[in-house]
Amino acid sequence: MNPQTPPHLSIVIPAHNEERRLPPSLHQIDAFLQTQNFSAEVIVVENGSTDRTFEVAAEFAETHPYVRPIRASVRGKGLAVKVGMLEAQGDYRFICDADLSMRIEDIVKFLPPAIGDADVIYASREGKHAVRVGEPRHRHWMGRVNNWLIQIAALPGIQDSQCGFKMFSRRAAEDLFSVQQMVGIGFDVELLFIARKRGYKIVEVPITWYFDPDSRMRLVGDSLNILMEIWQIRRNWYWGVYAKREKHQPDSQPAH
Repeated sequence: MNPQTPPHLSIVIPAHNEERRLPPSLHQIDAFLQTQNFSAEVIVVENGSTDRTFEVAAEFAETHPYVRPIRASVRGKGLAVKVGMLEAQGDYRFICDADLSMRIEDIVKFLPPAIGDADVIYASREGKHAVRVGEPRHRHWMGRVNNWLIQIAALPGIQDSQCGFKMFSRRAAEDLFSVQQMVGIGFDVELLFIARKRGYKIVEVPITWYFDPDSRMRLVGDSLNILMEIWQIRRNWYWGVYAKREKHQPDSQPAH
């Protein structure tokens, strides 16, 4: 890829203590990208790990120059995603969980021409034709209760705001992530809330999703935190915190 030409796709992977799950995911992503005719970059944002997550990403980048490892200065998935999205250069920018519980081949469903002129595209485990593989029934229903509360409080009609795979156009990414405030689990709700208020076209893409028993989600605790953060999001909107900004400098430390 010409360093002066922005890539078509940026894949942003937030990674906290992912030295075990990250390498196979990077190899799968690499195998997929080798079959595509568009340019791409992969940004791994390590934030506060106590293992070799950053070193693993840096070692992979030595032989795969399209991979950029970055260290964020503050822990939190929302912060890691924000740093990666604002460092990204792609025309389309994809949030990708390190466990790769969505088939990487499905990423083409989030890109033109499949998504038309949409600016925000979210993966759904609940839409028509979506498939969940291996998920215990109790976790499914607890997740549905969580989403029901989110729909009532902030995002009516959004069936799966918390799935960890989302695509943003360059225009939407540079706008939304520049005003993002939530550094924790509520950042997904915040971004979709602002996107809807801004009038961006939001599209749902049903996926096949594979349950990972090593999931970091805490259904009860995280659900309570999201409800608290929704109150803060609504307050932020009322007080004009999300007013559009011209420039934003992400709080990051790029790898050298």
